[in-house]
Amino acid sequence: MGSEAGLSDAKIQALDDYQNSELFDARERTALEYADAITRSEQDVSDALFARLQGHFNDEAIVELTAVIAWENASSKFNRALRVESQNLYSAD
Repeated sequence: MGSEAGLSDAKIQALDDYQNSELFDARERTALEYADAITRSEQDVSDALFARLQGHFNDEAIVELTAVIAWENASSKFNRALRVESQNLYSAD
C-alpha cells in the first residue's frame, strides 16, 4: 500500500528506526510517534506530543490521522485474535 502511494522501499524499511532516520522529516516523525503512542496500550499521548502534532497538522487532519491509526489498530487486533494470516502485501524483493 505504501509503495503504491509513492513511498519508497527504503522509507518503508526504515520505519523501525524512524526516530533516527534522515529519510523522515519532523512532520512524519511526529505522526509516527503519535501512531506509536496510540498503539501502545501502556502509553498515553502526552500533552507535549499533541502540541507538536498541532504544530504540523490542523484539527481536521489530526482527526483523520487518529481515525486511520485507530482503524489499523482495530484491524490488527481483529486479525490477530482470529488467526488471520498475513496477506504478504509488501515484499522488499
